[in-house]
Amino acid sequence: MNTTLEVALDLGRKVVRAALSYRDRDVMIAPPFPYLIPVREEIKDSPVYLGAQNMYHQRQGAFTGEVSPLMLRDIGCRYVILGHSERRSLFKEGDSFINKKVLAALEEGIIPILCVGETLEEREKGATLEVVAGQLRKGLEGLAERPGNPQFLVAYEPVWAIGTGRNASPSQAQEVHAWIRKELAQLFGWEFSRGVRIIYGGSVTPENIDGLMAEEDIDGALVGGASLDGEKFFRIIGFKNLRDGI
Repeated sequence: MNTTLEVALDLGRKVVRAALSYRDRDVMIAPPFPYLIPVREEIKDSPVYLGAQNMYHQRQGAFTGEVSPLMLRDIGCRYVILGHSERRSLFKEGDSFINKKVLAALEEGIIPILCVGETLEEREKGATLEVVAGQLRKGLEGLAERPGNPQFLVAYEPVWAIGTGRNASPSQAQEVHAWIRKELAQLFGWEFSRGVRIIYGGSVTPENIDGLMAEEDIDGALVGGASLDGEKFFRIIGFKNLRDGI
């Protein structure tokens, strides 16, 4: 819940420039609901994808104040972020409710980004992998039975690192990302799991992006506060591809 319309449009223009500079990676921005259409016009005919920060699982009806997947598809949203830690903690969204949203997004042809992650208390108890696996399995329930290969992303966002300036180290993030991929392999098969993008979110900055992206199972980033600064976000989009020595 940040920016004004003027700031959102300016950020959109800067992101387009960054995306045009780095054609070997996908870029998506998810403005607040009131700015989706104006920002869509700003990024039109560019490589930048449009996403939403949330949605309700019903297509339409008497749900005052909510936004449906049908509406998001209608205005050109390609992605939607679901199960973000703030939705879970502040608005008490549970795994089954988030699962309904995941399924509804897929029905409308929108790619869900399912967020999973543990609190500091859960990490200190050694329950990180158990918590993440539970959120993943419940959030994706019913997908394995669907015909075809459902397209979705998973975002690992350790709650203790969001907005705190404390990010998981590359090795800590890699451990959880590798675990998520193994869980996906059990649900959908190993070949399918290798094609799922697992991205990291949790105080991603220009200073730590290169190290994070060098890890084998980190396929991208879900950027929070740093995405509000055009120069910082430009640097994050332009991360150095240390895996290939570039």
